[in-house]
Amino acid sequence: MSLTAADAGLLAAPFAAGLVVLATHVPLGMAVLRRGIIFIDLAVAQVAALGVIIAGLLHVDEDWGALAPWITQLAAATAALAAAALLTYSERRWPDIQEALIGLLFVAAAAAGILLLAGNPHGGEHLRDLLAGQILWVGWAQIGAVAALSAAVLAGRRFLVRRDAAGGFAFYALFAVAVTAAVQLVGVLLVFASLIAPAVATRGLPEQRRPAYAYAVGALGYGSGLAVSLAADLPAGAAIVCALVLLAVIGLMLRCRPASAEF
Repeated sequence: MSLTAADAGLLAAPFAAGLVVLATHVPLGMAVLRRGIIFIDLAVAQVAALGVIIAGLLHVDEDWGALAPWITQLAAATAALAAAALLTYSERRWPDIQEALIGLLFVAAAAAGILLLAGNPHGGEHLRDLLAGQILWVGWAQIGAVAALSAAVLAGRRFLVRRDAAGGFAFYALFAVAVTAAVQLVGVLLVFASLIAPAVATRGLPEQRRPAYAYAVGALGYGSGLAVSLAADLPAGAAIVCALVLLAVIGLMLRCRPASAEF
């Protein structure tokens, strides 16, 4: 199947959603590589997804009407901020095994989600949607809301960096806020790939130019993944993840210099 102008129009909103996610995940991904806590985004995203599952089990959609999306968002944000507080404590208490604890948090949240949906006839489909996302069906209203939240995250990060306070709970809370909306927009897998792949692909580049290259890698990954998905009738989220990972591998092969530390 060949791509047409109409097909390209269908990709406009999903591609814009990807750019919004990249806006926060590119700089946070570089910080993650420096701190050596690679799976933080995956863990916090999974906990946020658990909050969404809990909201669904409480029949938020049925009981709250037009307010349901906001209540669901609040549930996801509360779960993610709880994870941020827990990770802050564990980093202070057991800093030598923080990465291992982050991994355990991820598997615990994933397992809890499976258990909570075990009796739901649509549980498997719901889990798949949270994992792989439904980026092809995002609307401009969703994108606008997440864009506003992303702007707040970036402003908060800049403020913390200027005050030399970009650590501890502030760091994890930024992740929680950024991930809460992104995981419902694009899914857990794509949230993680958006964080890590551009940072890995640009590892070793001069720091002044690295963010711009990382955003370009992310945009290329989303654009090419969406195009392949539409042309071959494949799941969009999975196609974009594979495209981002491929670009990360290519970046590693082209550049072998160690990256300098940053936040």
